[in-house]
Amino acid sequence: MILKRLKLQNIRSYKQAEINFPTGSTLLMGDIGSGKTSVLLAIEFALFGLQPSQRGNSLLRNNEDEAFVSLEIEIEEKSIIIERKLKRGSKGISQGDASIIIDGTRIDGGVTEIKNKVLEILNYPQEFAKKTNDLYKFTVYTPQEEMKQIILESDEARLNTLRHVFGIEKYKRMSENLSLLATKLRQEIRLKEVQSSDIGKKDLRLQGKIQLLREQEGKIKELDLEVQKVRAKKQEKQQEIQQLEEKINERKRLETEKARSETLLSSKKDLMKGHEGEISALKTQIEEGKKFTFKEEDITYIRSRISAQEEILRSVNEDFIEVVSSIQGAESKKREIDALKIKISGISECPTCLQSVSHDYKSNILTNADNEIQILNERLAGSNKRKSELSEKIEQVRKQIEALKNSLSETEILKVKIQGLKEKEQRADEMGAKKAALHNEIEAVSRQLSELTTLITDFNKYTEAYEARNKELHNISQEENQVLIRQAEVKKEIQFLQAQILELNKEIADIKKILAQLSHIRELEYWLTNKFSQLISFTERNVMLKLRGEFSELFSRWFAVLVSDTLTVHLDESFTPIIQQQDYELDYEYLSGGERTAVALAYRLALNQVINSLLSTIKTHDLVILDEPTDGFSDQQLDKIRDVLQQLDVKQLILVSHEPKIESFVENIIKFQKTDGVTRVET
Repeated sequence: MILKRLKLQNIRSYKQAEINFPTGSTLLMGDIGSGKTSVLLAIEFALFGLQPSQRGNSLLRNNEDEAFVSLEIEIEEKSIIIERKLKRGSKGISQGDASIIIDGTRIDGGVTEIKNKVLEILNYPQEFAKKTNDLYKFTVYTPQEEMKQIILESDEARLNTLRHVFGIEKYKRMSENLSLLATKLRQEIRLKEVQSSDIGKKDLRLQGKIQLLREQEGKIKELDLEVQKVRAKKQEKQQEIQQLEEKINERKRLETEKARSETLLSSKKDLMKGHEGEISALKTQIEEGKKFTFKEEDITYIRSRISAQEEILRSVNEDFIEVVSSIQGAESKKREIDALKIKISGISECPTCLQSVSHDYKSNILTNADNEIQILNERLAGSNKRKSELSEKIEQVRKQIEALKNSLSETEILKVKIQGLKEKEQRADEMGAKKAALHNEIEAVSRQLSELTTLITDFNKYTEAYEARNKELHNISQEENQVLIRQAEVKKEIQFLQAQILELNKEIADIKKILAQLSHIRELEYWLTNKFSQLISFTERNVMLKLRGEFSELFSRWFAVLVSDTLTVHLDESFTPIIQQQDYELDYEYLSGGERTAVALAYRLALNQVINSLLSTIKTHDLVILDEPTDGFSDQQLDKIRDVLQQLDVKQLILVSHEPKIESFVENIIKFQKTDGVTRVET
């Protein structure tokens, strides 16, 4: 991209202006505040519109309602004109519609639409469409103070910025997304392991049910044969009895009544025995329960003591944490003083002013350091003693709380037992009442049975033969009923087993599906965690190592052009500039103003070359803009700018400065003069 022409209307100090940019090196010359930087801001606005952190009033001229910028550029022999507007409204200053003209063809559109079109023309990666123009800033135009700010950022912030402009932040996003995916897969694995853990038990249950089903099916065949035999015997006896039935019909009725009464009496006696046994057991339990005593206030008292001890424990823990923090602070301070002693002992001259450091001066500093260490040691001794005392007290309080909780548990169990005692007493009373009622019923049935026996005796002469046959028939009938009951029970059991087998088969089939899914998920999780994750880390590490090596070499080379041989620079793993003088590392903040400017400029030029090398297809590599790159430079350093300009291999260089000496370094000069708040351009 080559800048051709810029038209301004009501932009900052410009009412109406037109600036033509030649190729080669061009100096924008003028006093501070004359409007040089405004030109650069207008170029950036024309290309990308207002930035997220930029307000419209930073560009619109005071007391004006509209502003206009037109930028003509050339890319691969294509003429491109970009036009943008600013408007003042009731809600503030906003961007108006924009347009772009490519070889005479005009395209009108919204702010974002035109920005995306410009990014497409410049061949910038798509991920820069919704972000700030970092790629443009780091390859074309970076204000000097912003570059210094990047150098002073935290390591993580600087790395994130560089990942973004290098276009490799995707590796970090991939690693973060991979970690989330692996966590979800591990959760799914744990869930499916639980879901499939009992397949062995279910399979054993299934085999047991199948075996039991076969046994029941064998029983049902045997019972069918037994039913047939019993019914044949029954039919035979019925035929024998039928001949005697007319004569002893009344006896038969009485016998039936007697048999019913005997059965009823037997069942009631059995029930009576059950009631007596249950009453005896309840009385024994009640007697044992009466030996215990319980008071509700015991639980309340124990709970209040637990709360009090827990409050004491919380207070002691707070004191303990405070003492530990005090110890850590004192130990950290001792380490700092020890480091200072080592540093002072080995220094022979001041790294800033290069003057010799006297023995008395170092001795005085070391004596003060020793005194401070002695004070810290005394403080540490007292704090450690207090820490030990608090630890012992914490252990004592915890033991007391544990003992109280055990006592509370035992008391609550006793409460439950005593409450159950009342229910047993009530149950014993109910059973006693039932026993008394049942006794009366047994006596009534016994009397009835005695009466029936007397009546039946009178029919012996008619019924001896009938009685024998009837008894036999009765036994056969009971036998038939028992067989039928057993047959019905076995059939029901078969139906139940068949339903269970069907359900178990379905559950096992579902678990087998889960096991297949589990195997697949395990393989996927293993590959993502142990293979793909390492591949991402390896790729990002190699890319960053390659970029840092190239970046560091270029940074060192540019710095060597700008500064004398007494200082050397390189980049560490976080791309932080490391400045050294005779193998002694210097802090950036202790450099002179010119040296700091040289570090920032060398960093800027090296970053420009690295990005253009990495993103070789972008269309802005022919243009570099340097805004006040010589701030704080000495005359000797200003002379070195000539070497920098000669070594910059770009088709168009825009240099902003108010240093007259630089006029002789460039091919073209554009001067700016500001009078009564209005800037004029002189070419």
